[in-house]
Amino acid sequence: MSETVSGEELEKINGYAREPLTEDKVFVFRVALCDNDIDRDGEKFSSGALEKLAELFKGRTGIFDHDPKSSKQTARIFDTWVETLPEKTTTDGEIYRRLMAKAYMVRTASNGDLISEIQGGIKKEVSVSCTMGKKLCSVCGADLYKGGCDHEKGGEYGGKLCYHILDEPLDAYEWSFVAVPAQVNAGVTKRFALREKHESTDKSHELALAREAFEKDVLRLSYFCKPFMSAKRVKELAELMTVTELIDFRGRLEKQAAENEEVYKAERESFITGDYKM
Repeated sequence: MSETVSGEELEKINGYAREPLTEDKVFVFRVALCDNDIDRDGEKFSSGALEKLAELFKGRTGIFDHDPKSSKQTARIFDTWVETLPEKTTTDGEIYRRLMAKAYMVRTASNGDLISEIQGGIKKEVSVSCTMGKKLCSVCGADLYKGGCDHEKGGEYGGKLCYHILDEPLDAYEWSFVAVPAQVNAGVTKRFALREKHESTDKSHELALAREAFEKDVLRLSYFCKPFMSAKRVKELAELMTVTELIDFRGRLEKQAAENEEVYKAERESFITGDYKM
């Protein structure tokens, strides 16, 4: 069921609506956008970044597979907060914190199935699209957007694990339902746009970092798609693509992975009920 909407929350929702909405017209749900734990990519948001992102994501639209078409817009965030879980710690020993949001959808005949999937836990993983001002090395504090350092993610230096700290958000664009998450706890696949030009920014280095991130995403998503291609072949194809082509390819793989997830689920159900055919 939709969360009960208080008068204060309905007032916030109506701040984004062109015409006043009543409680029975909206579906409200919570979503974990990102957290401060080290994810599978060896990166984490700083606590300060979570606080800033909480403000930036208010009013941002939820879509599918980062497709900005109006037909793909499904929900809008109307409230955000940073939640602290003192009983839980991150991989690097900090108190666990995550950015939470409340989003609303206007109930229509066309989105009934989507609402059911959200309620049933089928649609729950999301990806955030934002611009970060800094990416810092956990070992020496060097900013990778300004040339970086020689420390490699995952390595240990003097007993200290190397990972990258994402700090000083500049803007937040949207959040998207996706099939394959990267962050373990929040179920979030990070997606970063390139920063706007600053005098101290090495654009070629920044572009190389973006390419590296998209190539990793493409390789990871390819495991969930058919027909199966070897990791070597996928890597070879990715290296031939421009960054723009990689972004497009990544979106298509996300869509295919989501479709295959439904096929696998149907096959499992058929097998359990005895309707599965070899």
